[in-house]
Amino acid sequence: MFKQPTSTSHRVAMNTGFLYAKMGITMFISLYTTRLILNSLGEIDFGIFAIVGGIIAMLGILDGAMTSATQRFMSFAEGEGNKEKQKNIFNVSIILHASIAAIMSAVLLVAGHFFFNNILNIPPERIFAARAVYYFMVASSLFTIMTVPYEAVLNAHENMLYYAIVGIVESILKLTVAIIVVYTSADKLIIYGALMTGISFLVMIIMRVYCHKKYDECIFKPKVYFDKKLMKEMTGFAGWNFIRTSVIIITNYGQGFVMNVFFGTIVNAAQGVANQVCGQLGVFANTMLKALNPVIAKNEGKGARSSMLSAAMTGSKIAFFMLMLFFVPVMVETPYIFKIWLKNVPDYTIIFCRLLFVRYLIEQLFLTIDTSIAAVGNIRNFSICQSLLTVFILPVGYLFYTFQYPPYTLHIIFIITSGISLAMTIYFAHRICDLPVSTFLTQVVIRCAVPFIITLLIAALPLLFMNDGIGRLGVVLLFNIVAFTITVWYYGLTRIERNHIVQMIKAVLLKVNTIRLS
Repeated sequence: MFKQPTSTSHRVAMNTGFLYAKMGITMFISLYTTRLILNSLGEIDFGIFAIVGGIIAMLGILDGAMTSATQRFMSFAEGEGNKEKQKNIFNVSIILHASIAAIMSAVLLVAGHFFFNNILNIPPERIFAARAVYYFMVASSLFTIMTVPYEAVLNAHENMLYYAIVGIVESILKLTVAIIVVYTSADKLIIYGALMTGISFLVMIIMRVYCHKKYDECIFKPKVYFDKKLMKEMTGFAGWNFIRTSVIIITNYGQGFVMNVFFGTIVNAAQGVANQVCGQLGVFANTMLKALNPVIAKNEGKGARSSMLSAAMTGSKIAFFMLMLFFVPVMVETPYIFKIWLKNVPDYTIIFCRLLFVRYLIEQLFLTIDTSIAAVGNIRNFSICQSLLTVFILPVGYLFYTFQYPPYTLHIIFIITSGISLAMTIYFAHRICDLPVSTFLTQVVIRCAVPFIITLLIAALPLLFMNDGIGRLGVVLLFNIVAFTITVWYYGLTRIERNHIVQMIKAVLLKVNTIRLS
């Protein structure tokens, strides 16, 4: 019989393994699905879906933020060993997210009127299809938000195996949808939007049924388990988290609107492809973070602040290195990879993708530190400052576009803002969590920046003496792996971190061997 490992390092290793297995399957399915959809819809309809249906991608950020907020309370209570409190948290969470879903749906329905009458630059003959997709996405957002409490329960229990299974099923369904769209004789854009909404609904049902059967705290009896004090606490925490996340969503989603106003749907198609590539490669780092985040919250719940900060700093480095391993070769060979992946590469796709890589790498440095601040719970001032920083991005970008700056200008503004956000997060983590700033800068930022610069330069060397092709791509990959391994292992990681990684690898191999022999 397979038993869940008991030690933290073993547990994180096993959960990360489950998530990486899921990621390896879903990534290739998703990239192939994007190719089918782009070729089937064409650049204009794909651009319409990227700008109108892109709300799902942005709501994915909201989904993750709300999941982490609910999970923080779930994991904290589990760290305390308080089962009754977990039931209270679950009931409050259901009511809270039902309210958020209702408010968000109303706001999006009203906003749709202004989008299609005054803002969006869409060919007149495709307005009806764009409206239909938008309303399908509003329904999908409702289902996504209502799934959040159940994702939080899975994360709090660190049940990444089931989470991985659901993710694989979802990816297979999306591939099926893409194949249907290729062969349908109806309006492909409308069919695509409707079927994608159906997938969101199905995932919500699967999550609900499993969690109610598996976990004792998943009992919705608000008359018995509703706690007004807890509701106030969770609403305050979720409220500030929601405001900050909403500003991020509006800014990211608004980026497509601003580009659409000045450059049309072709640039939106480029943005959609770049987001897809960066999002899929970013899963490599986010997968590890999903397994680590519950550990950070549980350590704070147990009162182990030093262990929490240690896990957060190590997590920042590992997340950066995982992203760097895959970003560097793709960054170097973006033109060739896109040429063999897509039949038609929209203009600006390559530069958008490369700039997104830089932005994502910077953000990896403070994602787990952000989680540490949330674990402590004092997020009001931090959320306000982050929101104020983010809210100025679009107006500044709009101003630059009025002076006829190129489409990628907004991406550069995002990169600068990410650097400022990193500094701001370090400051608040020092005040709220007692994060040692000098230690973070020397042990995380510098130990990440140096291997990245060296690996990028070495991986780019073949461009000086070889023509593009599969041969040069292979050499770039080889150079990247060698440079990455040497610089990260001997400079990026400390001796203690190297020992932890060796122990985790041994734990995974031992467990795999045990399962194989049983």
